[in-house]
Amino acid sequence: MNNTTNVMIVGVGGQGSLLASKLLGHVMLKKGVDVKVSEVHGMSQRGGSVVTYVRFGDKVYSPIIDKGEADYIISFETLEAARYMANLKPGGQVIVNNQQMDPMPVITGAATYPEGLIDKMKDAGAKVDAIDALGIAMEAGSAKAANVVLMGRFSTYFTDVTEAEWLEALEECVPPKFIELNKKAFDLGRKA
Repeated sequence: MNNTTNVMIVGVGGQGSLLASKLLGHVMLKKGVDVKVSEVHGMSQRGGSVVTYVRFGDKVYSPIIDKGEADYIISFETLEAARYMANLKPGGQVIVNNQQMDPMPVITGAATYPEGLIDKMKDAGAKVDAIDALGIAMEAGSAKAANVVLMGRFSTYFTDVTEAEWLEALEECVPPKFIELNKKAFDLGRKA
């Protein structure tokens, strides 16, 4: 890997973005590349926006991804993907859970959830891979595995990292009692 790859993992507090970034960082460290991870918490414990930057390559000097620099945005919720579109580089890839979680202004009635966000992202020039990660996670056995479903889907974009390497990293990042569930979620995400 000669260039730095920039990945933003975005979602709402409690969706597992920190595990997803840990998994990605772990697998890339095992590949022998330089990895920098930076977590930006909003009101994460109150269901607010959570952003994690993961950068990897031969030499990475900063963990921060500026506007127009993200090669990938992995989003656990549709509105969060749309919120960070300015960070995506031209021709960048978005992997998004098509789930919609109402933010506080929608819950209180002060705003409505925007319509057609996936189409709007595509119209803006992004390559969008939208999947029902929540439904797939339920099929695997737990709604909480939607993050691993998305990482399984994301893994298909990296042909130089084998499925076995991803699963090894998963075993090292997930508590043993949840490993089989998460392996199933990862596999279903890869096949989505």
